[in-house]
Amino acid sequence: MCGIVAAIAERNVSAILIEGLKRLEYRGYDSAGVAICGPDGLLRRSRRIGKVAALEQALSDEPLPGRLGIAHTRWATHGVPSEANAHPHFSGEALAVVHNGIIENHEALRARLQGLGYVFSSQTDTETIVHLLHHTLKRLPELADALKAVVRELHGAYGLAVISAAQPDRILAARSGSPLVIGLGLGENFLASDPLALRQVTDRFVYLEEGDIAEIRRDALRIWDAEGREVQREAVQFHEGAEAAEKGEYRHFMLKEIHEQPKVVQRTLEGRLGSDHVLVQAFGPQAAELFAKVRNVQIVACGTSFHAGMVARYWLEELTGIPCQVEVASEFRYRKVAVQPDSLFVTISQSGETADTLAALRNAKQFGYLASLAICNVGTSSLVRESDLTLLTNAGPEIGVASTKAFTTQLVGLLLLTLALGRVRGTLDAGVEAGLVEALRRLPGHLQDALAMDKTVEQVAALFAEKHHTLFLGRGAQYPVALEGALKLKEISYIHAEAYPAGELKHGPLALVDSDMPVVTVAPNNELLEKLKSNLQEVRARGGQLVVFADREAGMGNGEGTHVVAMPPIHDLLAPILYTLPLQLLSYHVAVLKGTDVDQPRNLAKSVTVE
Repeated sequence: MCGIVAAIAERNVSAILIEGLKRLEYRGYDSAGVAICGPDGLLRRSRRIGKVAALEQALSDEPLPGRLGIAHTRWATHGVPSEANAHPHFSGEALAVVHNGIIENHEALRARLQGLGYVFSSQTDTETIVHLLHHTLKRLPELADALKAVVRELHGAYGLAVISAAQPDRILAARSGSPLVIGLGLGENFLASDPLALRQVTDRFVYLEEGDIAEIRRDALRIWDAEGREVQREAVQFHEGAEAAEKGEYRHFMLKEIHEQPKVVQRTLEGRLGSDHVLVQAFGPQAAELFAKVRNVQIVACGTSFHAGMVARYWLEELTGIPCQVEVASEFRYRKVAVQPDSLFVTISQSGETADTLAALRNAKQFGYLASLAICNVGTSSLVRESDLTLLTNAGPEIGVASTKAFTTQLVGLLLLTLALGRVRGTLDAGVEAGLVEALRRLPGHLQDALAMDKTVEQVAALFAEKHHTLFLGRGAQYPVALEGALKLKEISYIHAEAYPAGELKHGPLALVDSDMPVVTVAPNNELLEKLKSNLQEVRARGGQLVVFADREAGMGNGEGTHVVAMPPIHDLLAPILYTLPLQLLSYHVAVLKGTDVDQPRNLAKSVTVE
């Protein structure tokens, strides 16, 4: 995910653009650039490889003053990190574009534009946009009209910002699958891919909707929807602080981060979905070529991230037919490994600095893996820098030690990886992929429905107030969810909790079941439901108290010793993501009842950077 910042004002915007880029740098970087229309009316740019600090130093050495400008931090999808591939991209000397997202038909556009005499100086898909816009301006001289025509020819996902020295009183923007927000000032206006980039200059924002095109002037704003109709979008005041590390209306960071999940899952998906498929280039410039060679997947992670990897194993083997192994990083790094041919080495980490996971990655480089892929929340982390491919989860800062939104966004990222591998290798039915893409689009709404059950879960939590042990059960891909639920409960409430596959009850755990040990079960409405019901009868027969999170169409109801929380129906493959949320809420409310330190539980650290 790249970062966009743009500004038009009566003052020099150079420092505003740089500060905005710094605030977006958490998303990752490989280069940064800025284009500014100077006092002489000429468009100039500066681009540098690496961190924004390198660009800032370049502008300190050679300032680019001006009242109109666009800026960008790049996370490569087409072309290696280089100054030539860095944004902004120019066509001629008077037109500049920055772009988030992926243009799928860029090769056909490039061939067409080369036939028209355009010379390309980069490997990027973005350069096709600016040349196509330049060509279109010859017949549609108004920038807004030309951009409306251009976007009709673009296939994929994009967030665009455009400036022209020929029309220096405006910024043009377009959104399709990649977020953009307009910041409103007094006699000045701004544009960014995240409001965080503009909090130093405004707290009033207009969010562009899918298909919108906007013309932003210093003292005016026009927006057209996907049908070309001029529309008004509501201005929203940003009430949160400039930093994400504030609890706001919530009692604890953990509760805040649980409730952020619909929003951050949407952020994980943005710019990565086409109309009916996953955009493979979201994983990096070489992703399609490397994925075509993958015959095995090795996932390595710790703690919560390990549980995410366990869920992914079910997805990968079911949807792609690719064998998958999942291992705890602290074990993987200390054993002799037999590497299967053409194996993709996948690491998962919230911080990207987990010592065991980093060591495992470094060891893996000596073992002959095809390539390494990091699924991570911190774009500047060591794990990201040292991996061949990356998918950033874009969950934002997670302050609570017990991971919540990092887990669900990791799951979304792993499902995107599954669909991308299946698509490239031709093992995934197109109809199945289209159905899952549509289900992913609806996922944030389902997560919101699950969070609406907060009060119900809080009431159930009272059953655990005096308990010292809990058993979690799940079948299939819900078994790792049960493991995660047990981990959350033990982390923050200090209740001893274990998780088992439900079918293993008779192989030992059933000996522990009595009226003092609640048994928590996740029960989506799938082909394993009837077998799970039989397992639950075994618990009740021994006096065990059941708490069941069940699909409301599963035919399960409350009874003596059985407490059922009805869950909304969801696509079976997305159920592990949905059923995670009530388990997080349960752990939270039990911890509050117990009076423990929810955000900073004893003996634990947020990022485990030592063995």
